[in-house]
Amino acid sequence: MSHATRTSIASEGAHVVEVGGDYDLAVRQSHIAANACEGGLLIQDTAFDGYEEICQWIVDGYSTLLREVDDQVAEVTGRGTPDIVITPIGVGSLGQAVTTHYKQPDREARTRIVTVEPDTASCLRKNLLDRPQADTPETILRSHTIMAGLDCGTVSAVAWPILRDGVDVALSVADIEAHREVENLRTEHTGSDLLKPDSIVVLLATEGARDYHTPLDTTTTDPVMLTQILTQIDSSNPDLSEGAGAGETGIADFLCGWLAHHDFEVHRLEGTPARPTVVGVARGSGGGHSLMLNGHVDTVTLAGYAGDPLSGEIRDGAVHGRGTFDMKAGIAASLVAALRARDTQTLRGDIILALVADEENLSIGTIELLAAGWRADAAVVSEPTEHGLMLSHKGFVWADVDILGKAGHGSRPDLCVDAIVKAGHFLVALEKYGQDLIAGRVQGSAVHPKVGTGTVHAGIIKGGEELTSYPALCTVSVERRTVPGETPEIVEGQLRAILDRLVESVPDFRYSLRMGESRAPYEIDESHPFVQLFDGHAQQILGQKPIVLAGTYWTDSALLAEKGIPTILFGVQGEGAHAAREFASVRSIGQVTNILTDVATDFCK
Repeated sequence: MSHATRTSIASEGAHVVEVGGDYDLAVRQSHIAANACEGGLLIQDTAFDGYEEICQWIVDGYSTLLREVDDQVAEVTGRGTPDIVITPIGVGSLGQAVTTHYKQPDREARTRIVTVEPDTASCLRKNLLDRPQADTPETILRSHTIMAGLDCGTVSAVAWPILRDGVDVALSVADIEAHREVENLRTEHTGSDLLKPDSIVVLLATEGARDYHTPLDTTTTDPVMLTQILTQIDSSNPDLSEGAGAGETGIADFLCGWLAHHDFEVHRLEGTPARPTVVGVARGSGGGHSLMLNGHVDTVTLAGYAGDPLSGEIRDGAVHGRGTFDMKAGIAASLVAALRARDTQTLRGDIILALVADEENLSIGTIELLAAGWRADAAVVSEPTEHGLMLSHKGFVWADVDILGKAGHGSRPDLCVDAIVKAGHFLVALEKYGQDLIAGRVQGSAVHPKVGTGTVHAGIIKGGEELTSYPALCTVSVERRTVPGETPEIVEGQLRAILDRLVESVPDFRYSLRMGESRAPYEIDESHPFVQLFDGHAQQILGQKPIVLAGTYWTDSALLAEKGIPTILFGVQGEGAHAAREFASVRSIGQVTNILTDVATDFCK
């Protein structure tokens, strides 16, 4: 409910309890609260097991409204029955009353019943499409809609069989479509040339004007416009951003709406609260290869951006704003490509859109995706490779090295060991280690023909508590970039060897090594059939063979490859990943969309 609605209820003397969830949860909590209160009674119109009678009374009460509709139709037109009745569907109780009233066996004239729901909460339409003969409805995935009174995920149990057997047409609409018509109704009433001149249409409107945030357009199929819209949504990673960052909830809501409007199968994974990953599926007819189009929806911080980071404006042939290049243009291209490929109606295999959270930090999105069992026969990660075909990149290993001293008064060096000073010996050795890695002189390390050698650096150093005391602890946090063939175990062994040598050579040197997060390097052979297929389509669209790249950074492609999914990275041209200015080329967005469309159509046929 909107804030204004909650305030109005409270003004009548009610104690309003806000539930941290959706309408279905609010109904369950209300039922529990009513049962827990002596003399408590729940009065609402969603029927479920053990709660049907009061719901039926409410439905019966709607008959007054419908009899009045018939009287007005007769008065205005001279006919007693409308040709079409359009009714909104929340949980379906009003729709149940409408269907019962106009589908009575003794009615001579046949009235067609049309139901309308939000794309993102179309519980009736989804059940009619997926389970048209079922005895009971299933709860569907829903996400936010401005149509608050219709924001429901479950059809009322007593309404379902009547709606299932009586509704003629079930529609859903996007928030932006509803918003535009609200604006139209404020200014004028318009007719339609799609109906007969003498048709009688009754439109039941159950909500009045109220405040809401103007929705973004989930109907667009233009990849450039879609890039602009995605850029306008703050999805800065809360674990990286100043002020905590917005997180992925807002962009996930939009993506659920876009996918629902375009009739994709929609799934939402949210094992970490407020860090959702969205999966959209275009099902093939069966028997073909499946393709995953993977992209991360989070961005780095908005802080330090030169200008409006959420503008999404087009300037000098490019879309500007935080995340345009890394990688909302790639997300937009993937969405539209999946839609275009599906609409060829030639696919036997599935296209899986994996729109994941948190790649900029610890990749909880793709990890959760894979843990949930999502797999494909091949994958494309649309990171911004500037039309290069990236077939390998480095991994990383994090470690904390605690250099242990002995605390004491700053005037008594004879009783103390300075952990910070001792850490200096380690930093010198770490620099030498890095030089030896680059020169290929470290035993057990690899030199890869594409990504080269591993590297190492100290990212954070912490130590000491006050100026007048010797520090007992100094912690050096190390990042070691790895190449194919190197493992966390190899890195740990190398670090321990360095530290053990310092124990032997530096008086009073003691340490504790704590290994942290790690991500494997990634590579796929240039001769792999999927690489060759992709390369051919890219050549055809670009007019030249894409260059083969190797990345010094890490991406989610390594996680996919670890699960046996052949994966390549390919994305748009532009500049400014993580920089003060960022943009993606308009022309390139179109080209990447066309390449992904052709690849998906060919691979999944």
